[in-house]
Amino acid sequence: MKKLIGSGVATVLALSAILTGCGGTNPASQATTNPVPASEATAKPADEKPIELKMGHVLSPDSHFHALATKFAKLAAQKSNGAIKITIFPQSQLGGDVRMIQSMRTGIQGLSITASSILVNTIPEYMIFDLPYLFDSIDQGNEVLSGPVGKKYLDMLEKHDLVGLGFLSVLERNVFSNKAIQSADDINSLKLRIMQAPGHVKSYEALGAQPTPMAYSEVYMSLQQGVIDGGDTTPDQFIMDKFMEVAKNYNLTKVHYLPLVLTMSKVVWDQMSPNQQKILQEAADEALAYQIDYYKNEYARSIEAIKQAGVSVVESDVEDLKKKAITSYDAILKDIPNGKQLLEEIQAAKK
Repeated sequence: MKKLIGSGVATVLALSAILTGCGGTNPASQATTNPVPASEATAKPADEKPIELKMGHVLSPDSHFHALATKFAKLAAQKSNGAIKITIFPQSQLGGDVRMIQSMRTGIQGLSITASSILVNTIPEYMIFDLPYLFDSIDQGNEVLSGPVGKKYLDMLEKHDLVGLGFLSVLERNVFSNKAIQSADDINSLKLRIMQAPGHVKSYEALGAQPTPMAYSEVYMSLQQGVIDGGDTTPDQFIMDKFMEVAKNYNLTKVHYLPLVLTMSKVVWDQMSPNQQKILQEAADEALAYQIDYYKNEYARSIEAIKQAGVSVVESDVEDLKKKAITSYDAILKDIPNGKQLLEEIQAAKK
């Protein structure tokens, strides 16, 4: 899958700032590769020049983002017999999401990983992914995005200046708090720091919570001091950012599943030969399949690590929460072009 991403990125700076809190302090990581013999690599045209690409992401070198990037770089080098070299820069070393998008649009940076919520102000149709309980599971979300529905959303990006090489695994976001959330009544009036994407805010308002704007870097201390009652994040980020030190419960509320896109500069893509484009897309397809399996295992490892840290993993009543959360659908869909039709297409693909 290869498609494009967006202009008007400056307006999403606030979303980018609060989307992820990226743990770790390791320095930039350059993927090491071992080119295979030419007989095992894709044949290279005589006039084809080697290409070097910078790939940035916002998470730590211990993350599934970095696992994808490393696998991708290795495959690209192998398939091109060393002619395509990808150097990886984790932990926002090339800038936050918005800056990296800008850099890719101008051709300064080659590759990155972009969350769907970062694209909403550029492509309003992407707000469909902010609907609560849009998917029933990580596996279901991945299956839907690997088919015609995923291609449709990548096709929407063609007007813009980036190429979408495919979807990573969707991320399951759950609420962590000092109060166990067994049912919808338990979330009522809780002050929760969540992503400030409009659809996320409306979802939690429908649940009766009080969405509280806050920089991600302030969440740990604010929870420790009782300024907020909790927040939402993925199991792996809960561990990486050490929230188990200040939260007693990790509640499997499963309100949102966040899609992520492997993105590339169109400027750089257009400078590549058809053979190089083919190699890079093949490497992306294989690396994305690897990352989906990797994240599934990481999810399980993270849940076990949360339990080992003494935090209660609460099996929330998802059906009870869903009944309240989906009352936000009309308010969210009215801001999405052809929102009801897009929702119907996703629901049909889930069957």
